Amino acid sequence: MATFKLNISDKKGRTISKEVKEKDASPFLGLQVGSEIDAALVGEAGKLKITGGSDKSGVPLRPDIHGGARKYILLSPGVGLRNAESGQRIRKLIRGSTVTEEVYQINCSIDTELKVEEKPKEEGEKKDAAEKPKKA
Repeated sequence: MATFKLNISDKKGRTISKEVKEKDASPFLGLQVGSEIDAALVGEAGKLKITGGSDKSGVPLRPDIHGGARKYILLSPGVGLRNAESGQRIRKLIRGSTVTEEVYQINCSIDTELKVEEKPKEEGEKKDAAEKPKKA
């Protein structure tokens, strides 16, 4: 059965990671990049929009390639290709836009604000860092 790591971000740039397994992951199968789904599936309020992802070997999902198969395509700068010079095109391995069982990570954006809990630092941690001698 499928297991996905969801990276959910809001408009303010805050991001949380959640892992969905087995039955919780089945609603994501067959969705495409750009699809919207209810965020209640992962315990949040609002709607999730799938913005991208990658498979187990790091091959990115590309929204303009149909299906869920891996293909070699000729790319200009954009999703899957960075740092190319002006006019340069490179043939690279890309996965289609459909979420399949081979997909490992799904990037999503949520239309509401996320509640991110910050851990307060304890006094013991500050003292340990300050007391360590520096190397010469």
